[in-house]
Amino acid sequence: MSHMSDMHAVYAADPAQSRGRVYRPSASPTRNEFQRDRDRIIHSTAFRRLQHKTQVFLHHEGQHFRTRLTHTLEVSQIARSIARALRLNEDLAEAVALSHDLGHTPFGHAGERVLSEKMAELGGFDHNVQALRVVGVLENRYAEHDGLNLTWETLEGILKHNGPVVGDASEHGQDIAAALADIPASEDLLAGTYANLEAQVAAIADDIAYNAHDIDDAVRAGLVVIDDLVDVPLVGPIAREVIEMWPGLERGRQIHEVQRRLITRTIEAVIAESAERLIAAAPKSVDDVRHAGRALIGFPVEMAEDEVELKAFLFAKVYRDARVMGPVRESEAVVGRLFDAYIAEGDMPGRWGLAHSTAGSEAARARIVCDFVAGMTDPFALDEYARLFDDRPDFR
Repeated sequence: MSHMSDMHAVYAADPAQSRGRVYRPSASPTRNEFQRDRDRIIHSTAFRRLQHKTQVFLHHEGQHFRTRLTHTLEVSQIARSIARALRLNEDLAEAVALSHDLGHTPFGHAGERVLSEKMAELGGFDHNVQALRVVGVLENRYAEHDGLNLTWETLEGILKHNGPVVGDASEHGQDIAAALADIPASEDLLAGTYANLEAQVAAIADDIAYNAHDIDDAVRAGLVVIDDLVDVPLVGPIAREVIEMWPGLERGRQIHEVQRRLITRTIEAVIAESAERLIAAAPKSVDDVRHAGRALIGFPVEMAEDEVELKAFLFAKVYRDARVMGPVRESEAVVGRLFDAYIAEGDMPGRWGLAHSTAGSEAARARIVCDFVAGMTDPFALDEYARLFDDRPDFR
């Protein structure tokens, strides 16, 4: 096993000091506890489903999907790079990165908006809490227990990688106390504190990956050309540099060069900024990190401001473009009609239909439907829509 003192900083998570799992597994001679979490996540059904879930819905030759799976792998790679440079636990950063999107619905954020509305009076819906439900309750492949039986630290990271969950409700209105009561963990997940540094790294890796690949997808989909980027904060200076260095290069290669330089620069800036914050805060343990009162992993101030403006540009030019919004509205209608049909009829396969027919309350039935719909891949949602309504949207 690794010697923490040789490799890792004092504020890194230590698998030997983990708060443990709900069910105690037999010891592994070759892997530490966070490595086992990573492996359990990769072998889960929910992880494989990510290959058929939309990342950003883009209209390109009919449909253009960048999947949740390729996004998740990009996030995982970036998280490992940052964690390694800051002497944090790479395995935990990777486990949180690989599991951070397991609670996402089909059709990207469109599906999440619909489930949030449908569940507003019935306990709410939030994709981070849903990811906890997936790994804690809904995955049921093991002989001895439901769920993946992950360590407390990975569960903490899934819940809080975007920061403390403050108050009674998540940003999407989900009742946090009630939601967490249903999810087994070895101890209280301390929703109101900051997460371990490894989870904070996974969160910023998510932002870095998003920005780079959304630019790439927007260009591929014909919504943006490289000349549109030259005055956009964060990416503009890089775009100008690339055009100047390789003016005659084909556009696809120019954009790839912009993308890779953007990823490299943002990673390097995050490492430098986070190292400064860690020196200033001087945490002596993971608990000091939890109670630091602010995130210790982040963008430098100016880059954070530029990143907000880049997101605003992408929002206006890509996510709100009519060629994107048409398919988004259709996909919202698909998710909404499926939800309503299952609530009314309970016509779901296998254990889902059985659980629905024996559930005691309206809220319990709605949660079963919500879990079923949230777990769907895009193609399965369309197949179910065709089965129930004899119709198949083509999102053109």
